[in-house]
Amino acid sequence: MRVNQTGLAFGLDHAHHFYKNRNMETKSAVTILAALAQDTRLAIYRLLVQQGSEGLAVGQIGERLAVANATLSFHLKELSHAGLILARQEGRFIYYSANYEQMNALLGFLTENCCRGEACAPASNVSPCDGAC
Repeated sequence: MRVNQTGLAFGLDHAHHFYKNRNMETKSAVTILAALAQDTRLAIYRLLVQQGSEGLAVGQIGERLAVANATLSFHLKELSHAGLILARQEGRFIYYSANYEQMNALLGFLTENCCRGEACAPASNVSPCDGAC
């Protein structure tokens, strides 16, 4: 993952394509779903969603989930590659947070054609998240 001068993550072509065009392609959706289709990565992502936009330092993620540093690094790379998490550096620490925009885009992609084009009634306990939930 690359980090720009402001400490925000940027990088991969498929993520760039999504942000530039505001729509998601099937290939991007498959990449995201594949990244979440593993126990440890799903646990990391869910933990980061709970933390909000502040996120957590790498060491805190490892401690809370009891994941070894090398293993954690691998899984963070996969989540980052899928555009699901963002990294920022503060001093010598790297903090990761959930990329709510990417997850909301995936949810939109998955439900784009639901209910045969009719308005769908959202589940009462599920709502899109902007990072402040």
